Amino acid sequence: MKNLKYYLQKAYKEHWAIGQFNFSDFSQVKGIVSAAQNLKCPIILGTSEGESKFVGLNKAVAIRNVLRKETGLPIFLNLDHGKSFEYLKTAILAGYDMVHFDGSKLPLEENIKISKEVVKFAKKNGIVVEGEVGRFGTDASRLYQEKFEIKEEDLTDPKQALLYLGKTNVDILAVSVGTFHGIDISGVSPHIRLERLKEITIRLRSGRENNIPLVLHGGSGTPEKDIKEAISLGIVKININTEVRLAFTSNLRKTLDINKNEITPYKYLQESINAVQAVVQEKIGLFSGVNRA
Repeated sequence: MKNLKYYLQKAYKEHWAIGQFNFSDFSQVKGIVSAAQNLKCPIILGTSEGESKFVGLNKAVAIRNVLRKETGLPIFLNLDHGKSFEYLKTAILAGYDMVHFDGSKLPLEENIKISKEVVKFAKKNGIVVEGEVGRFGTDASRLYQEKFEIKEEDLTDPKQALLYLGKTNVDILAVSVGTFHGIDISGVSPHIRLERLKEITIRLRSGRENNIPLVLHGGSGTPEKDIKEAISLGIVKININTEVRLAFTSNLRKTLDINKNEITPYKYLQESINAVQAVVQEKIGLFSGVNRA
């Protein structure tokens, strides 16, 4: 099986994106992987620090291993938004394919310093490293009803992105270009600031011999036309968490409300699994990921 770096580079060259879908429950995984099987595509299963502590790092790796063997699909595992070198190191040693160091709330030099440590350790183990420049000030566990603005200072500065890449040598870079974690149910969609993304892409291409694939966080609720344009500008990995959580939880609540006397989990969870599968299949199609495995 080809490794994750192969698929990231392939996606970059062919202008499609790999979806990362986070989970904290095996029922969610069933829906995610069923979608990937139906559409024959590579996928990344993501766990945040909180999700990975709930599931267990070693158990998450075991789940990936079993599903790879059963499906024959390129299924990868990423530690999402890791805040410390020590925890990322633990995930790498457990067998994760990729780790994301989120030093976005740190001063740039401190972000660079820790990122370099992560890269040095990860390279010894053949692990993909995702870095981040720019900030996402919201929470993927929430549905937002109030309006808020993405602050200009939270967007990725193209010059800082180039400096960060030059000093860290991460494999892939998450950029803040107007999206946010969570979903705004007041009707405000998190439009991608495509001009800022273009500026970042131009700056990185002019300052490096090799192009660097980019990551879009906060993909849930983002307009389809923005997603497609972002992929054409170098986005190769798109993170979806809130829409998966919402599909799973809302359908679970609905099912339990309708079937108040049902107490058998494998019966009342199926609708939630189906809902997750539908969301993931829709995203894979949007990302042009069908038949890429």
